[in-house]
Amino acid sequence: MREYSVPMLVDVPPAANCTDTVFERAEQQPGTVVIRRLAGDGWSAVTAREFRDEVAALAKGLIAMGITPGDRVGLMSRTRYEWAVIDYALWAAGAVSVPIYDTSSAEQIKWILADSGARAVFVELAEHRDTVREVEDELPAVEHVWCVDDDALAKVTAAGAEVTEETLEERRTSRGIADLATIIYTAGTTGRPKGCRLTHDNLLFTARNVAAGPLEQLFESPGRSGLLFLPLAHSLARIIQVVLIETATILGHSPNLRAVAPDLQSFKPNFLLAVPRVFEKVYNGAVQRATADGKGKIFKLAADSAIAWSRAESSGGASLGLRLRRALFDRLVYGKLRAATGGQMTAAVSGGSALGERLGHFFRGVGIEVFEGYGLTETSAPSTVNMPGGNKIGTVGKPLPGVTIRIADDGEILIKGRHIFDGYWNAPEATAEVIDEEGWFHSGDVGEIDADGYLRVTGRKKEILVTAAGKNVAPAPLEDRIRAHPLVSQALVVGDDRPFIAAVVTLDAEALAQWKTNNNLGSATLADLSADPAVRAEVQNAIDEANRMVSKAEQIKKFVVLPIELTEETGHVTPKQSIKRHVVMAEFAKEIDELYIDTRS
Repeated sequence: MREYSVPMLVDVPPAANCTDTVFERAEQQPGTVVIRRLAGDGWSAVTAREFRDEVAALAKGLIAMGITPGDRVGLMSRTRYEWAVIDYALWAAGAVSVPIYDTSSAEQIKWILADSGARAVFVELAEHRDTVREVEDELPAVEHVWCVDDDALAKVTAAGAEVTEETLEERRTSRGIADLATIIYTAGTTGRPKGCRLTHDNLLFTARNVAAGPLEQLFESPGRSGLLFLPLAHSLARIIQVVLIETATILGHSPNLRAVAPDLQSFKPNFLLAVPRVFEKVYNGAVQRATADGKGKIFKLAADSAIAWSRAESSGGASLGLRLRRALFDRLVYGKLRAATGGQMTAAVSGGSALGERLGHFFRGVGIEVFEGYGLTETSAPSTVNMPGGNKIGTVGKPLPGVTIRIADDGEILIKGRHIFDGYWNAPEATAEVIDEEGWFHSGDVGEIDADGYLRVTGRKKEILVTAAGKNVAPAPLEDRIRAHPLVSQALVVGDDRPFIAAVVTLDAEALAQWKTNNNLGSATLADLSADPAVRAEVQNAIDEANRMVSKAEQIKKFVVLPIELTEETGHVTPKQSIKRHVVMAEFAKEIDELYIDTRS
């Protein structure tokens, strides 16, 4: 099958905008708790009326400070309650929000603020403010730098004391679905980021059809809640926030991506959004802890049983013996894993890259079903997603309502629907390269659609490696399988115009801490461990596991373990943890070349 379409479930009227639900719910259900705000060691409830009042008051302040309809305003912050207040206040004032990752460099900030023509910028921390100050002289259009931790929200709010409710309502309702809501700059793995223009229609059409369609069950149970910890500058986290607010699902924000565990346990979400690396680290951490406690064999049996049960459920149902084993391990192992997420979570959505079938089956067997989806910033994030009662693990699901997926003759995934962005900001030529005359968005990804309409992404069109022998190799599936090993942090498969396929691997420092304890290597450095025979044997096991899924010509023949980690801070990965392939290959060209010195391999 080359094309599959799902009918739209919810239309969005022309006069609608993203603030309507916030203001309407405050009048109709003022006491409904819509957000729980992190406050010290606990969570403070925020009602629909309270959230609307904060949004409205800040919007009035923005109007008083001279922000006019269509003005762009930067927003640089970790994931926290104030992010949502600022975002909706900007929309209520008729402005366009321009998210910036809180880890961005001064050069990146300068580019985004200058390219978008932003008139102001909200930052969270004093260090963010100082980074903006470094380039402020080169940003003449920026009139205000408001720092949240300098009490900026209160100061801007105070400026709007004389702005009437009538003025605010006139400004708020002046925006409709055709108007620009946000410009999200793609993190990108090559070159400078491009600004994706997303309208109120893009966001509302996507959110309302997601909520009424495949994931409806996640947002209809009483007391439902979801915790966000991915950066809200990321399009997927952003659209999920809109979905949660549209559905009155209780929303929580956790600002520390690397230390989210305590917030999970105290917030106790029913629902979670994460990228595959988060699920990999949860699994790998559980393996390491079990091994350290002398229960490694028990955990392996438990993991194998969870995976086997899930696979059986996909093909007719588990046997009585398998069901009994799963029940036993639920008491011994799975319950503890669920408790680490707060004990209430039964579902999660994964996006950003491929999760991997083994992990998908493992978490479903444990009792947390992960629904994998697919999309890009240019498609308002999701275009497809799996669904409760129809989760085909190993695929990224069916198209969302109102979305059509087509597979081109060369295998490229083409997408059509009202969720497709309005084009790149200040880049009409780039827009014309990805949206054709018939309105199809060309994703750059390669995939296939099965007979039931489920999409499987098999690689990137521009990242297909062609060996010197002319063999086409998709690196992504190999990389995903290698990263599944507990000791591996990142993997980059190489081999373009080379005699064979090879890999660049880095180690996971967190996992290695437990490894060193288990193997009496407490003083070993990351450089030491990258050359350690036992560690290299584990990496070889990961390579062997990956090689089992491909033909001999596609198999990895050699690998190098780098003595460093590839992180966002070092400039080697994007905020969603995708490797910047060109950066890594350029910086470690010598190490890669050395893999091919002896081509007899």
